[in-house]
Amino acid sequence: MKLHYHLALTQHNHYSPPGPRGWGGGGSSILKAEGWRTSSASRMRMRMAGLVFVTGVCVAANVVLSLKICAFNVQSFGQSKANNKKVMGILIKILSRCDLCLIQEVRDSKGRAMQALVKDLNRFDSRNSYSYVESERLGRKSYKEQYVYVYRSNVLKVQDQYQYSGLEPGGTNDTQVFSRQPFIVRLHSATTSMKDLVLIGQHTSPKTALKEMDQLYDVFRDIYGRWKTEVLVMIMPILPAACVMMKWKPFLFTPVSPQNVMILGDLNAACSYVTIKGWRAVRLRSDPRFLWLIGDEQDTTVREKTRCAYDRIIVHGGEMISSVVPGSAGAFNFKETFHLSEEEALAVSDHFPVEVDLKPNHRYLLRNEL
Repeated sequence: MKLHYHLALTQHNHYSPPGPRGWGGGGSSILKAEGWRTSSASRMRMRMAGLVFVTGVCVAANVVLSLKICAFNVQSFGQSKANNKKVMGILIKILSRCDLCLIQEVRDSKGRAMQALVKDLNRFDSRNSYSYVESERLGRKSYKEQYVYVYRSNVLKVQDQYQYSGLEPGGTNDTQVFSRQPFIVRLHSATTSMKDLVLIGQHTSPKTALKEMDQLYDVFRDIYGRWKTEVLVMIMPILPAACVMMKWKPFLFTPVSPQNVMILGDLNAACSYVTIKGWRAVRLRSDPRFLWLIGDEQDTTVREKTRCAYDRIIVHGGEMISSVVPGSAGAFNFKETFHLSEEEALAVSDHFPVEVDLKPNHRYLLRNEL
């Protein structure tokens, strides 16, 4: 191989070694041809190596820098669990896997348990900075829960948030439908191919799961109308001047609507809480624009004796759907991953977290990482 490479180099420098017929003879032509063939093969191998390297970098970037969104019903998270070092250690390991996690069943009236959790999380994962936004304390009677979005503030920016409290078409207060009204956040991500997205967090009541899931369709419409209107309000004051200066017509200004929506949480969307007939009435289920990433066949429960897909992730919008990393949606079995007994796992929660990855922005990666 070295000889062939040397011959190719000598030919390139217009030097021909002697052949059977003397300098520059026929033997030289044979050696030249053989040298060039080997040189071409070497160049091809170099190109292939480069391609493999670039492909490897892209695959690694997808794995490492895709945006992981999770939802976890932590089952009555309050001061008691916060005081349990082993449980907190497992929770921190679970949450540190996620760029954002919707935590449900937070029963922390004084707010100390969440503060302790996020403080420990920042100490555990010093490469990132974690923050959180929380809902009101929700519930019809004395039993109250909160939704809490824990997120990496160095990766995501919360642009807006609100607690849903709309009215049904007939004028009935939605608190009669939702036991815990959805908590909505609007986010911006610089690292993903999709820049802006809306999350609707929901924990349904088992007794009214189907009705609440159907009502989420109206929540989606409310978000669409609310943030579409806000954009119009910001644009309208500058319309006359802009139209004069740029000779544009007002109808060309189209407000940006929140098309990229993800609904996530413990929807109690399985087993005895749903029926075939009931499913048909759920608009989120029948409308093909909504893609259910966690299928009916999956198990999001810790107990061996149950197999139910209570926890779900549902996405809407072409950009959102195309941003999902194929095969990334599922339940994270922390019992198996951390080699826990069922009893140890149940001390953390009776649910597994559900999660999905969103594709990274490769231009951002090349500019900032590679």
